[in-house]
Amino acid sequence: MRLTRAGEYAVRCVLYLSRKGEGALVSRQEVAARADIPPDFLAKIVQQLARAGIIEIVQGSRGGYRLVQPPAAVTMLQVIEAIIGEIYLNDCVARPASCANNPTCVVHRVWLKARDQLRETLGAVSFADLLREECCSPCTTPAPEEAAGNRPAPD
Repeated sequence: MRLTRAGEYAVRCVLYLSRKGEGALVSRQEVAARADIPPDFLAKIVQQLARAGIIEIVQGSRGGYRLVQPPAAVTMLQVIEAIIGEIYLNDCVARPASCANNPTCVVHRVWLKARDQLRETLGAVSFADLLREECCSPCTTPAPEEAAGNRPAPD
């Protein structure tokens, strides 16, 4: 299983908003530029994140996005599953009825255990945890004006 580009971009978006703090309104342009997400792709992702109750979309010329929960309350699992749906590794885990051997299949049990372990791992990592670590993501590096102590005005 490989994480989709949409899932990766969603993690970048929420990580950047987490860095700004719960409730901080951040312009669309800033999120796209600082998190290195194509603006058209960002527009699709934020709709799903908003439906999941992770962010709020504020419309208008001074609009943007804001995290509606503290970073400690948002997990990687929540963000990824907001975009791709519940994680599963194959059809027999997603649709048990698709396999006649499901109740006794030893392979099914392995897929189920692997899926559960992946979900547990992603569910155990909050965005506050990620912020405490040094990260390779572009969205964790302060913009030059932030490094100088100046916060950019919303677009």
